[in-house]
Amino acid sequence: MVERARLEVEVFKVVRVPIAPSFLRALLRRAASVPEVEARLPAGRASVAVRLTTDEELRRLNRDFAGHDSVTDVLSFAGSNQHLGDLAISWPTVVRQAREFGHPEQTELALLSVHGLLHLIGWDHESAAQRREMTRLTVAALALSQLELAPGRL
Repeated sequence: MVERARLEVEVFKVVRVPIAPSFLRALLRRAASVPEVEARLPAGRASVAVRLTTDEELRRLNRDFAGHDSVTDVLSFAGSNQHLGDLAISWPTVVRQAREFGHPEQTELALLSVHGLLHLIGWDHESAAQRREMTRLTVAALALSQLELAPGRL
């Protein structure tokens, strides 16, 4: 019998975020059950860390690790072995983008978390075909948590 992957999620809040860590844990565990996602996870237990932080920290990380001196919403840092890697998400950017697109902050945070997870396990969006596939997987993963993006968000 093949052991199904189990995703362990650690959440670190550097800023006050009115969303419980348990929301992100459950969301990412459900996302990991999407067949295409599950197929890329290592057997047994895998882990990911999510850091909810400031625009300033995301700008610094983006500059130091990606060479872009600008704020971004989410950054993914690959891990090794059973640790898939780390996600850094700017909470102020989550709030701004949720308002801009007209959906709850929780939905925007979920979108960025799933997007980052997909990057950690090898998906990218450099080509139109890759963007379509990432969008399809993101929407499928969010649907497992009964979340729907505002029209035009992706």
